[in-house]
Formats: sequence, structure tokens, C-alpha cells
Amino acid sequence: MPEPNDELPSAPLVDASLAASQLHLSPLAGRGLNGFAEDLSRPVLLGYLRRDLLVVDSQVIELERDMAAFAEVRGFEMGQIYVERPDKWLSAFEALADAIGRYAVSAVVLPSLLHFTGLGMPTGLRNWFEQTTGARLLVLTP
Repeated sequence: MPEPNDELPSAPLVDASLAASQLHLSPLAGRGLNGFAEDLSRPVLLGYLRRDLLVVDSQVIELERDMAAFAEVRGFEMGQIYVERPDKWLSAFEALADAIGRYAVSAVVLPSLLHFTGLGMPTGLRNWFEQTTGARLLVLTP
């Protein structure tokens, strides 16, 4: 009978022919698009915008960059930016609402309050949204 301090012989847990191949990841694996690791100590900020309110597609990319910069300056980690497309009306908004509840998101940023118009929101939009979701509504432009 082995004693508590005895070393047990080491044997592989799985026959070598059955073992899964090892995945070799680059040093950048698991990092954000900008090459830096996500800071999980900062609260997550989600974004929302409506594509039909923009003139050209390049404005979507520009607004996404602006939202990411806004998040960085205000101490947030930029999460997903939901883009509402006219051909899939309200699907992005529904995904946003689901993500807020699922991941306990503390804030959402919009390019302007205009991006929530047309969604059937009540007059007190900001208060309604914040009370309903528990997330603060932040706006890039006043």
C-alpha cells in the first residue's frame, strides 16, 4: 500500500493514439481586433445605430470607431455594436436588449437619440430605456 509521500508512477491518462492534437495559438489569440487583450475589469459598453439614418456605409465604420474611442475615454470596454438594417427591422434592437439582460451590461451608446426614433419608444425615451433594461443610455452627440 503506498504511503502518502510516495510518488505514484506517472502514466498517460489517454493512449497517445487517442489523444487530441494540441492547438498552437499565436500570441495574439484571444485578443480584440486592435491587438490588445480585453480588460475584464472595466464595464462593458454596447452600441446601437440605425444604418438607414446614414448616407454611406463608410459612416458605419466611422461611428463604430467613434463609439470605441468614447468607450476608451470613459473607462468602458467596447463590446458589440448592433447595426439595425432596414431589411431586418428591429432584429439588432432585440439582440441588443437580449445582450443587456444576458451579460449584465451597464451602458449603451448611440450616435444620437435619433437612432432610437421610429422604434415606437415613449416620449421619455431615456428614462424608459434605463428603467426597462437597467443600462444607462449614453449619446455621442448632445
